Amino acid sequence: MISASLTKEFEAVVGKENVFTSEPERQAYSYDSAVLDPVTPALVVRPTNSEELGKVVALCNENNCPITVRGAGTNLSGGTIPDKRDGIVILTNGLNKILEINEEDLYAVVQPGVVTAQFAQEVAKRGLFYPPDPGSQAVSTIGGNVAENAGGLRGLKYGVTKDYVMGLDFFDVNGQLVKTGSRTVKCVTGYNLAGLMAASEGTLGIFNEIILKLTPPPAASKAMMAVFDDVNKASEAVASIIAAHVVPCTLEFMDQAALKHVEAYTKAGLPVEAAAILLIEVDGHPGQVADEAAVVEKCLSKAGATAVHVAKDADEKFKLWEARRNALPALARAKPTTVLEDATVPRSQIPAMVAAINDIAKKYDLAIGTFGHAGDGNLHPTILCDRRDEKEFHRVEEAVDEIFDVALSLKGTLSGEHGIGMAKSKWMEKETSRATIDYSLNMKRAIDPNNILNPGKIIAG
Repeated sequence: MISASLTKEFEAVVGKENVFTSEPERQAYSYDSAVLDPVTPALVVRPTNSEELGKVVALCNENNCPITVRGAGTNLSGGTIPDKRDGIVILTNGLNKILEINEEDLYAVVQPGVVTAQFAQEVAKRGLFYPPDPGSQAVSTIGGNVAENAGGLRGLKYGVTKDYVMGLDFFDVNGQLVKTGSRTVKCVTGYNLAGLMAASEGTLGIFNEIILKLTPPPAASKAMMAVFDDVNKASEAVASIIAAHVVPCTLEFMDQAALKHVEAYTKAGLPVEAAAILLIEVDGHPGQVADEAAVVEKCLSKAGATAVHVAKDADEKFKLWEARRNALPALARAKPTTVLEDATVPRSQIPAMVAAINDIAKKYDLAIGTFGHAGDGNLHPTILCDRRDEKEFHRVEEAVDEIFDVALSLKGTLSGEHGIGMAKSKWMEKETSRATIDYSLNMKRAIDPNNILNPGKIIAG
């Protein structure tokens, strides 16, 4: 438990109104979107400026209080569930200012609590483009995006969050401000700490300000939906498009199980009778868009698409992508428990991974709807179940084990964008090596000797 005197010290730093002590208030920060048991923190503290944030971190270290940093809590790997020890959740939603959007040098500086979609909209108002677009962008925060190295629909062509982090500053465990990176296009001053902090999930430091790269927006785009009567044909079409040396802005996959739930939820006019669909968008200069769209349509036809529908205007395009973005909430309505994974494989192995997921669903008698960023090999097999049914959930756990085993056997990875957190830490050594785990633990111990920065996440020990 946190002592009354320490609680008063936190209140002196951030104000009594920004220290949450009641049981209901604390319970609200005991879980995230992963299917894991909640853990209620001993205290929740909400700094509203950099000075307060640094002082809170230092107080935690001085009193050996474990810290879990939380933005919107949309992550799917248990990264913002507090450690089982008495700990403190530091909320970043009070650090929500866009400090600068530089139109001349194409960068922005933001605090970690800025909501992703709101930031992208402010950038767009200035005729610029911030490409990362995680599915949770309407509520997720930039700090969380960097901490998890969030991806999104446009990751195939434009990359993921780490590709847009030019620099950042963060508080170390002692509450000292560490600066890394720059506002310049090139910067090799010292170690690439910004790169280290991307996907660090709050285990190495607490973000204060983040410098993000911006780009000019594409001049034109074309979106299309391809319909298939066979899942394998759809997955083979993905591989053929990439093999034709076309890199679409987005190349998304939905199987029939996902289609039925999404259509019931969105009423977007999706072909629920199809075995699978691909949603594809190419962008760039108008001539490039026309050429690449023609190549894509040829690949789709050759792979056996029964229909290819090109969106006739921006409204129709928006409707298609809005349906895809609602895949998870649509599936989540089907059963009490939704287990969403993001096993990722090389793009050429998409057909094998899709086939394996379908075989696993049959083997364990489970309902699995699969959607995801097929163009970059990042699939989201989503198991619909009821955790209260012990026998069924045991089969779910076995199925997840097998999904990861297959992904790794295909030279893939445990996570393409959701992070490791607590949910996947037990598989880390299987993908990497014991030496990798030991190296990471040694680094963590040197940086955080009291192990208070999001303990229990990514690596155990």
